Amino acid sequence: MSRIGNKTITIPAGVEVTIADGNEVTVKGPKGSLSRKFNTNIGIEQKDGVITVTRPNEQKAIKQLHGTTRAVLATMINGCHEGYSKTLQIVGIGYRAALQGKKLTLNLGYSHPVEFDVPEDLTVTVPDANTITITGIDKQRVGQFAAVVRAAKKPEPYGGKGVRYKDEHVRRKEGKTAASKK
Repeated sequence: MSRIGNKTITIPAGVEVTIADGNEVTVKGPKGSLSRKFNTNIGIEQKDGVITVTRPNEQKAIKQLHGTTRAVLATMINGCHEGYSKTLQIVGIGYRAALQGKKLTLNLGYSHPVEFDVPEDLTVTVPDANTITITGIDKQRVGQFAAVVRAAKKPEPYGGKGVRYKDEHVRRKEGKTAASKK
């Protein structure tokens, strides 16, 4: 029995959900609009401000789709209502970030600056030289762009330098010890 798939989704005030033929769901809210087509084997019903996701049988593939469909639908509604945000921190001497228009430039100790074009549906802010905040309504797009930026210089375990998520714990290793002389 799916624990996630059986939960109902309450639609918050100010959010409008439209379910069209072929399980095409459109969510409109104060932050924006998202649309997605779901598998037609899964039933999506809206009644009295509550969305219920049902499955027709107990096949393994259908059971997997059941929980996934409900979770994706809930993140769409939450994204249009509140939005999603990821914060990255840059650690290292001389490492910094700058935003010029729609281009994010990182100086990460390489011989050249690393540049990223910011996608149209995301908002990137650089409150200070060592912090990057990525916001948007699509949870997957926010997380993907944050992962791409982090991959430019992952935090290394000896000095801890690199790009990391705000609350990420970087496991530190001890450096080499000098060999004892005889």
